[in-house]
Amino acid sequence: MPDFKERLNDLLSQKKETGEVEQLTPDASTREYFRIAWNGKSAIACVYPEPFVAAEQSYLDVTSLFLNNGLPVAQLYDFNESLGVIIQEDLGDAILRDVLESAGRDRREEMIDDAIGLIARIQLATADAFRVDSIASRLKFDVKKLLWELNFFREHYFETLKGRPLSDDDNHALDKEFLELCRELESRASVLCHRDFHAANLMVDTSDHLRIIDHQDARLGPASYDLVSLLLDRVTELPPSEWLAEKRRLLIELRIKLGLTHLDETDFTYEFWLQAIQRCLKATGTFSFQSANRGKTYFIPFIEPMFRIVLLAAENLDRFPTLRYIVRREISV
Repeated sequence: MPDFKERLNDLLSQKKETGEVEQLTPDASTREYFRIAWNGKSAIACVYPEPFVAAEQSYLDVTSLFLNNGLPVAQLYDFNESLGVIIQEDLGDAILRDVLESAGRDRREEMIDDAIGLIARIQLATADAFRVDSIASRLKFDVKKLLWELNFFREHYFETLKGRPLSDDDNHALDKEFLELCRELESRASVLCHRDFHAANLMVDTSDHLRIIDHQDARLGPASYDLVSLLLDRVTELPPSEWLAEKRRLLIELRIKLGLTHLDETDFTYEFWLQAIQRCLKATGTFSFQSANRGKTYFIPFIEPMFRIVLLAAENLDRFPTLRYIVRREISV
């Protein structure tokens, strides 16, 4: 199949669009992104590795679901199935992660709270996802998915990145703990989740509003899933415990204001730490794979902080002794 830019140029030629094509840098994506001219204004072209069928294309499906529920994702302008290209609104270059780094404390807190508000609104769209039979309503953080992510971490951290696989005894014990963790999280997977809701997947538009990107993998998960991702993904220092508690309470309050069911704070805190273990190990697997296989070594500094969060979470829960032992060992190496 022709390469990404060649296929995009084919589409632009068909549409008689001219102008500069600027390649943008994806993060951990298999897709490629370009800024182009489209109908007299700037737009973003997302080019997939292969052709797609629109009715089965998760980005198109979830974007439609989110737009219909008033969620601030990019407007869709056009797509071409055979060329594997989607044309959408240009949200600019201001990534929330970068904006937060230079923002003052009050502004930083305001933007994080706004992002938590978006998590509540995504959860509010759960019923509509089922009503329209969205692809997102048919996917779930079930045992199979959660366990796959944990095993991906185990393979690519210990074997691919470090080159020192775990012993048979450690693997056997970890198997039991991973299965226990995944079964419990699956039992709590009941609301729509973005699935990768961190500050690099939120943009700040020219009106200073947050916009959601990279939402094509939305699925059902625990109410804490996106909050864990937002507050703990790629941190270099663990946020203060009271700050985390404040943000958990905010999500509980915002859900109530939207008419969603009340979450018991103690139980939600318990779920938050359970989810933190799985999500941070999943992230460590991604960082390890991207660093070792794709040369994206800028992910490596985030690995130890993820381990420290996992250890804290497991200690808070007083569970998963094998995992705690292994993580302590990795931190001390």
